[in-house]
Amino acid sequence: MNYTFWSATILLILITDPVGNIPIFANALRHVPPQRRPWVILREILIAFVLLLAFMFVGEGFLRVMNLSELALQIGGGVILFLIALRMVFPPPESADAEQMTEPLIVPLAVPAVAGPSALATVLLLVSQQPAQRIEWIAALCVTMLVSAVVLVSAERIERVIGRRPLVAVERLMGLVLVSVAIEMLLRGIKTFAIQVANA
Repeated sequence: MNYTFWSATILLILITDPVGNIPIFANALRHVPPQRRPWVILREILIAFVLLLAFMFVGEGFLRVMNLSELALQIGGGVILFLIALRMVFPPPESADAEQMTEPLIVPLAVPAVAGPSALATVLLLVSQQPAQRIEWIAALCVTMLVSAVVLVSAERIERVIGRRPLVAVERLMGLVLVSVAIEMLLRGIKTFAIQVANA
């Protein structure tokens, strides 16, 4: 699939899912003083950004070391995106795990809430398929992280203004779009594999 700056940005925003991360961040920051929460959110977003940016630069080397083809990455990325999208459309019941009593660091906010497996696979896929447009992918990642930071820092205000139900509806809609993207990736990967087998 050939992506442009805008299509890559939209894809990354859908995958990092800032709206869907609102309840995750709210729960993890419940015991953090309100005046400190914006700084914690910005720190976690920055950590996620650095990790995703690192994957953009070491992605091709990672593929070579692991002896993975771009086709395998595309199909695998499509599967991961599909599973993530299903969780957005049909979220699992809330975990009954013990609440986090200390300030979170890296886990679970930077990783895997923002820089999860699907986001890492996507930046790898973008760079491996269109390495000449690396600057565009970096710019798309910057815009994505900026959107995530604005949404998550403003999460409490957004939830008060529009309510919880519209947020849930937006996340379901984002999930449906992401399902379509995942299926498109899978179909293109399978088609490419079939062509390679036919020409072998």
